[in-house]
Amino acid sequence: MRVLIVDDEPSIRKTTRIAVESAGHTAFEAPNASKAIRAAEAEGFDAVFLDLKLGADDGMEVLGHLMTLRPAPAVILFTAYANIATAVEAMRRGAFDFIPKPFTPDQIRAVLAKVAKANTLERRVEALESDLASGAPPVDLESSDPAMKRALQIAFRAAETQANILILGLSGTGKSVLAREIHKRSARRDAAFVTVNCPSLSRELLESELFGHARGSFTGAVVETSGKVAAADGGTLFLDEIGELPIEIQPKLLRLLQEREYERVGEALPRRADVRIVGATNRDLAAEVKAGRFREDLFYRLNVIAVTIPGLHDRPADLARLADGARAYFASRLGKGDMRFSKEVSGAFAAYAWPGNLRELRNVIERAVILAPGETIELADLPEEFSSQHRQASAVGARVTLEELEAEHIKRILAAARSLDEAARTLGIDPATLYRKRSKLGLL
Repeated sequence: MRVLIVDDEPSIRKTTRIAVESAGHTAFEAPNASKAIRAAEAEGFDAVFLDLKLGADDGMEVLGHLMTLRPAPAVILFTAYANIATAVEAMRRGAFDFIPKPFTPDQIRAVLAKVAKANTLERRVEALESDLASGAPPVDLESSDPAMKRALQIAFRAAETQANILILGLSGTGKSVLAREIHKRSARRDAAFVTVNCPSLSRELLESELFGHARGSFTGAVVETSGKVAAADGGTLFLDEIGELPIEIQPKLLRLLQEREYERVGEALPRRADVRIVGATNRDLAAEVKAGRFREDLFYRLNVIAVTIPGLHDRPADLARLADGARAYFASRLGKGDMRFSKEVSGAFAAYAWPGNLRELRNVIERAVILAPGETIELADLPEEFSSQHRQASAVGARVTLEELEAEHIKRILAAARSLDEAARTLGIDPATLYRKRSKLGLL
């Protein structure tokens, strides 16, 4: 953290500085109120140690000014035992804590640990509030699909280690959801999970977003910022769509991975951060390396554990459960009670390619729940592409043979069933008969 020490006694500032830096934080000093206020406005601090008696200045006035900053720092007061009542009043005005003089270095380190913990809890609350505000259905990380089950098994086993993880898959398959779950299952779960969306900003702004910048390092940099790497220290840094990370920034990320060091934009001071990197991309990074758009050494550093999430179209065994979960969630959220899918809708879902994957499934079902006038979601409540697909399928179906219809039906039941016995029960035949039919259809 960045810590400001405000005291008119040089010996107190020096002692506090040594304790702050021994705890791994960066310390700054101010001998009076005016310098403290200017520094806080220009630089921004995570914590401020403030003496209530600053010679001719009043520490309580400085506290009031610090509390108006956004974000406001955690202010820890220095006070003599005779002024503890004043310190308690200051805490009512927003101070984080107080330390009576004389104090020990252990007391300084202990209160800084409390500030760091409070900051972590605040970030976790913000993340939870963001999840609630997103309006997304609850996370469903169960699967009957062999490829998806294998991907989850690898991801959750790797989550318990410190290895960097690369999540591969098409857009909308749930890569960011899996990344957050990896963090929750790791030893870093109590620290921050910080997301950076790599394609969302220009190269200059993305570099600043990641590593922070010094004041005046570029036009508009009126205050110093810490960056997402610093915010994720001790936790997980999720780089979404890392395949689009500009080539100019890639060496800096490689340095962070190899040496746990980085520098802010416009600053030559090396800083350290203990972060675990989880990257996600819908690109073929090996092809990007061959094309010269992605560094080979960075690729191998990130590709320690690779997890590939299949598209929704390749998970037919999961489709019905995922659709039902989204239907129940949106119906409850919109106060529509019990709703169900018509047979035509279920058939249309099974036949659709789902190019937008889970994201598209949720959007389609939310729309259908909103538009459905009754308790049953009909084909007319879905987007036009589902209706046109159904009409085409009906036209083709009128010209196919009974044998072809049976073959298509068996394929769909086998794709959705968890076992051969379950498929046989659904079809109303014994497993031996189903085995022969599979052999005839070339499905073995």
